[in-house]
Amino acid sequence: MIPLIALEEHYLSTVVTQAQKVDRYADFPPHIPVKLKAFGEERMRDMDNGQLLLQVLSHAPGIRLPAICTAANDELALKISKNSNRLAGFAMLPMNDPIDAANELRRCIKDLQFVGALIDNHVHGEYYDNQRFWVVFQMAEELKVPIYIHPSFPVDRDRYEGDYNQKIATALSAFGWGWHSDTALSILKMFASGFFDRFTKIKIIIGHMGEMIPFQLERIISTTGTWGLKRGFKQVWEENIWITTSGMFALPPLQCLLQTTSISHILYSVDYPFSSNEKGLAFVEEVRQSGLLSEADFEKFAYGNAQDLLGLKVYSGSDSQ
Repeated sequence: MIPLIALEEHYLSTVVTQAQKVDRYADFPPHIPVKLKAFGEERMRDMDNGQLLLQVLSHAPGIRLPAICTAANDELALKISKNSNRLAGFAMLPMNDPIDAANELRRCIKDLQFVGALIDNHVHGEYYDNQRFWVVFQMAEELKVPIYIHPSFPVDRDRYEGDYNQKIATALSAFGWGWHSDTALSILKMFASGFFDRFTKIKIIIGHMGEMIPFQLERIISTTGTWGLKRGFKQVWEENIWITTSGMFALPPLQCLLQTTSISHILYSVDYPFSSNEKGLAFVEEVRQSGLLSEADFEKFAYGNAQDLLGLKVYSGSDSQ
């Protein structure tokens, strides 16, 4: 058995679905919204099928009002309490209201025992180089918890349209390209603004094998070296950014990631239910058989790094399964 912890695993709050006017999942395969709402036997069964020891749950993307976030976080805490040995939570934050977001982060960590927060990579086109958002990250640094920066739809979606149907344009703007390049841009804009000079101990997580950054890393380091910042991008990448595999189950991008990133900052994740736990497990087994990682490093990748980053202790190598 390979015990696994996954960090980019989603759910759908009844509070949010009742409040929003548009069904964001109308075009998804029927099993997606069903699994997003599942917390009981179905989710546990899917976790068992993927040998998942623990899921860290976060809400599907979207910018929401403070009251909605508070109610949704309370709902999630209640759901987690029924399976607290298998589930943990990332807070939903009202990022368009940064002071409220910082206060809600503190409440979720202190009162609800969440392990961090997951936020969209921009707020209606505003990125986190804008210092009005920095109070949220200051709170995260003080609480010593990570912020997971998750892809969201680009605001300029029309530039992905072309001589093809709307379904293709939507895919290009999202999971086919735009989500990932736009999240990489978010990180670079934060770096350019001096964000990481201000928050030297901040913990940022990004998914999908690094949102294209590992392949471009040497060029980024070279390009940004003349920007006059105190801490170079290489130092920031090594000290402040953690990367998950969420939804990308192939050895070549993992090899690139391993060649550019400390194994201590690489973590397994699935992106459930948009990716299946079974597909993730097959990839984990492929990784183990590939010889890319020593057994000690494999254990870090599978669960150890997640426990260290999130301050959890749910498994040790001596535990029986």
